[in-house]
Amino acid sequence: MDAEKRFRGKVAIVTGGASGIGLATAKRLGAESASIVIADLHPNDAAKDAVQKAGAPEVWASACDVAQEAQVEATVAGAMERYGRLDVIVNNAGLMIFKPIQDHSGADWLRILSVDLLGAFYFIRQAFRVMKTGGAIVNVSSVHAVETTPLVASYAAAKAALLSLTRSAALEGKPKGIRVNAILPGAVDTPMLWNNPNVKSGQETISPADVGKPEDVAATIAYLASDDAQFVQGASIPVDGGRLSRL
Repeated sequence: MDAEKRFRGKVAIVTGGASGIGLATAKRLGAESASIVIADLHPNDAAKDAVQKAGAPEVWASACDVAQEAQVEATVAGAMERYGRLDVIVNNAGLMIFKPIQDHSGADWLRILSVDLLGAFYFIRQAFRVMKTGGAIVNVSSVHAVETTPLVASYAAAKAALLSLTRSAALEGKPKGIRVNAILPGAVDTPMLWNNPNVKSGQETISPADVGKPEDVAATIAYLASDDAQFVQGASIPVDGGRLSRL
């Protein structure tokens, strides 16, 4: 299948789509002819323009805090009103805090879980209500779900739970004709990586050879979201340049 046409006539929502992996994914899907909904806490014209320039036939930016169920519902409803269909959801929005376990509060945990886990759940639930056969959901987890470092207990736990949610959603999505898969990015050249206190302090050492580009992750997401992956269901795929295998 011509890669430029894999998403022609289809509509994709990308959460956290205004920057980093999310923006790279929105651009990649748009370049392959998908109409894009950028769902982001702070959508901006620069991101929208970048996705349009990449080739997306239509782009709508929806201000959406994925931790707020009503805002997720409004984003999906808005997509359906504008485009009349929904084919792909990429649950990419994520939040990370850095604290020792003894300093984590219940509020810290709820904040992380609300974005990194419940945000994906809210979108999956809406997808199961409106998506037709052939729909695809890609959840962006993390290598921290499998191997982690100090000070990120809530993030690692949320990303591990997201893998479990992926498996459950894949089971329930299959009879609906909806595929659900996850990826586990490693070190990716985004502000989340370089603002990591563990990286700044040298506690976590990262070889330049282990740092990927957002576009590397976006390419795998595009594959899982496309019909090329029609026999891939409930998978969790590392996209880390082999770093996880060496941890």
